[in-house]
Amino acid sequence: MVKKGRIVAFFLITIVLFGLIGATVSNITKDIKLGLDLQGGFEVLYKVKPAKKGDVINDNALKSTVQALEQRVNVLGVSEPNIQIEGKDRIRVQLAGVKNQQKARDILSTQAKLTFRDVNDKVLMDGTDLAQNGAKLSYDQNNRPSVALKLKDAKKFKKVTQQILNMGQGKNLLVIWLDFEQGKDSYQKEAVKPNPKYLSAASVSQVLDTNDVSISGGGFTVSSATQLAKLLNAGALPVQLDEIYSTSVGAKFGQEAMHDTILAGLIGVAVIFLFMLFFYRLPGLIAVITLSAYIYLILVVFDWMNAVLTLPGIAALILGVGMAVDANIISYERIKDELKSGKSVMSAFRAGNRRSFATILDANLTTILAAIVMFVYGNSSVKGFATMLIISILATFITAVYGTRFLLALWVNSRALNKKPGYFGVRKSDIQDLGKDNGNLRIPTRWDFIDFVKFRKAFFIFSGLLTVAGIVLLLTLKLNLAVDFTSGTLVQVESNKPLTAEVLKDDFKSLGLETDDVVLAGKDSKGARARFIGAFPKDKVADVKDYFDKKYGSEPSISTVSPAVGKELARNAILAVIIASIGIIIYVTFRFEFYMALAAVIALLHDAFLIVTFFSLTRLEVDLNFIAAVLTIIGYSINDTIVSFDRIREHMKNDPIKTPDDLTYIVNRSLRETFTRSINTVLTVIITVVALLLFGSSSLTNFSIALLVGLIMGAYSSLFIAAQLWLVWKKKQLFGNGTELLKPIEKKK
Repeated sequence: MVKKGRIVAFFLITIVLFGLIGATVSNITKDIKLGLDLQGGFEVLYKVKPAKKGDVINDNALKSTVQALEQRVNVLGVSEPNIQIEGKDRIRVQLAGVKNQQKARDILSTQAKLTFRDVNDKVLMDGTDLAQNGAKLSYDQNNRPSVALKLKDAKKFKKVTQQILNMGQGKNLLVIWLDFEQGKDSYQKEAVKPNPKYLSAASVSQVLDTNDVSISGGGFTVSSATQLAKLLNAGALPVQLDEIYSTSVGAKFGQEAMHDTILAGLIGVAVIFLFMLFFYRLPGLIAVITLSAYIYLILVVFDWMNAVLTLPGIAALILGVGMAVDANIISYERIKDELKSGKSVMSAFRAGNRRSFATILDANLTTILAAIVMFVYGNSSVKGFATMLIISILATFITAVYGTRFLLALWVNSRALNKKPGYFGVRKSDIQDLGKDNGNLRIPTRWDFIDFVKFRKAFFIFSGLLTVAGIVLLLTLKLNLAVDFTSGTLVQVESNKPLTAEVLKDDFKSLGLETDDVVLAGKDSKGARARFIGAFPKDKVADVKDYFDKKYGSEPSISTVSPAVGKELARNAILAVIIASIGIIIYVTFRFEFYMALAAVIALLHDAFLIVTFFSLTRLEVDLNFIAAVLTIIGYSINDTIVSFDRIREHMKNDPIKTPDDLTYIVNRSLRETFTRSINTVLTVIITVVALLLFGSSSLTNFSIALLVGLIMGAYSSLFIAAQLWLVWKKKQLFGNGTELLKPIEKKK
C-alpha cells in the first residue's frame, strides 16, 4: 500500500525550500562582499623596512604600521579594507571598490613625516609637535584653501621663529616638508623649481608666540587640503614601505568579468540539471532540488562568514556544482547496480547508500586536502578559490549526500516506487535473478567487451612516450611563465571595439614603454595582455591607467611582481604540489593500502605533468591560477581512482584469489562496473569547465583549459594507468614468481 503522506511531505519540503530560496537569495547575494577583481580596486604587498638606522622590525612595529595604515584608509573612506601581516616583514593591503587608486597608493605608501626646517635643511620641529587632530582645512587672507596646524607648545614655536629670524634677510624662511628624503632633497634644489616638493616656505619677519601655523601657497584645492589635514592627523608611518607586489583592477573590467562568469555558471548548471534529469530520472530530479539547495547554502555560509567573493571563488562555486553532483552519481549508480542484482527498490536503496558512502567520503577528503594546501601556499585570489572549494565540499555532504538520501527515502519508503526500477533508469531486462546470487553475483555491463587490462603495456608505453616528449618540450621550449613567477608587470586592456597588437604597441610606445609581448584575448579580440620587464613605479601605473581609460573607456588591470616575490611564488607552487601528493599517499595508504596510494599518486603526477607539457607546447601562460588548476586536478582526479580501488577492494574480500588471472579478472570487472560512474562524474565537471571556457571571463581562460586537459587526462589515467600499475605490483606481492600465494588472502578464503 502506498503511503501518500511521505509523498506529500516531499512536495511540501520542496515547495518550502524553493520558497525560502526565492524570498531570501536576493538579499543574501547583495550582502556578500565582492573582491577587488569583481568591483575594481587594488592590492599591494609591502616589504616593511626600518625608517631609521637602528630601528627593529618586530611584531609591535608591524602592528603599529597596520594601525597607521587603517587610519589612512579611513582618510580614503574605503569600507571594509583588508590589511594583514604576512611573515616577519610584510603587510598586504586590499582595497576593493576604491575609485581613485593612484591617490590611495600615494596615501598608503607616504610616510607622512611632517618636518619644519630652515633653508639649510636643519630640522627644527616635526609631526610629533602637532596637537592631537591638530590639522584642519582653513583659508588664507585671499580665501584660498590652506591647512591650519595647531602645535602642542607655543614656547617651542617661539624659539624656532626666533632662530629663523636671526638667520637674516633672505634666509629667514620656515620651510615645511612632507617626507623629506635625507641626502636627496634640499631647499636649495627645490626653490628654483616651478613646483617645489616642500609644502611651503614662509618668511618669518617677527617672533611668533603662538601655537597656530598655516600651510598656504601650495596650490591647494579644498579636496587636497582636506586630504593633507586628515593624513597629518593620522600620523606618520613608523616604518618605510616598499611595494614588492601589486595588482590593480578597473571597476568596469571587474564588473564584466563577474557578469561573464556568472552567465557561464548559469549555462553550466542548467546543462548539468538536464543531464541528471535525462540520465537518472526521478533521482535526477531530486539531485536538481538538492543542487539548488547546495548553491543556496554556499551563498548563505559565505555571507555568514563575511568572506570576500573573488572571480576564482565564483569559478570554484561553479566547479563545485559539477563536483557536488558526483556524490549523487556515485550513490545512484550503486543503487542501479543493486537493482540490477535483483534486489527490491527499498533494499537496493539502503545497500547502495551504505556501500557508496565511504567512496564519497574518501573522494571528497582528498580534494579538501588539495584545497587546504592551496589556501596555505596561494596568494589572495587562490585563497579565495580554495575557501570556496572547501565550503563547497562540506556543503556537498549536507545536500548531495544527506539531503538527497532524505528526499529519495520519502519516495522509497512510501512504496510508490516498488517494482518500478524504470524510475531509476534501470530496464527490467537488465535485472538478474536474485535467487541465483551466491554472494558474489556478477552484473553484466554494457562495457563487458572492453578488456582494460589486456593492453596495459601499450598504455604504459604511450604514457611513457608522452612523458619523454614532455621532458624534451620543457627542456627546449620551457614554460611561458607569467609575471607571477618571472617578475615584471602585466597590463590587461579591455575595449569596446576590437584591438590589434600593433595599435597597442603604439599606445605603450607613446607612454615611453616598449614590449613585443602583446597577446589578444577575449571575445572578438576586445581584450589584450601585455608584459613588461620590471615593475612599474606608481606614477607610471597612474599614467597607463589614465591613458587607456580616456582612449578605450575602461581602466586596465595592472599587476607588478618583484623578483623576490616571483621566486617565492614559484617555490610555493612546487612545494604545494609536493605536499598535496605526500598527503594523498598517506591518506590513501591509511584507507586502502600503500600500493594503491603509490599507483594513485603516480597517475596524478602523470596528469599534472601532461598539463604542464600541454601548456609548454601551446605556449599558454602559466600563472598562479594555473597552479590552482593543477592542485584542483590532483585533488579531484583521484576521485575516479578511488571509485575503482573501492570496487576492487570490495571484490577482493568476496572473490577467492588463487591465480594471477583471478586478480586480473577482479580489476577488469571492477573497471567495467565503475566505468559509467567514472565517465559521468568527470563529464559533469567537464560541462562546467567548458561553460567557463566558452562564456566565462577571459581571465579564467587558461585556468579553464588547464582544468579541461587535467580532467581528460585524469579519466584516462584512472582507467588505464593507476589500476594497471597496482595490478602489476599486487601480482608480484601475492604471487612472486607466479606460484606463491599470500597468507592473509588464504585466510579470507
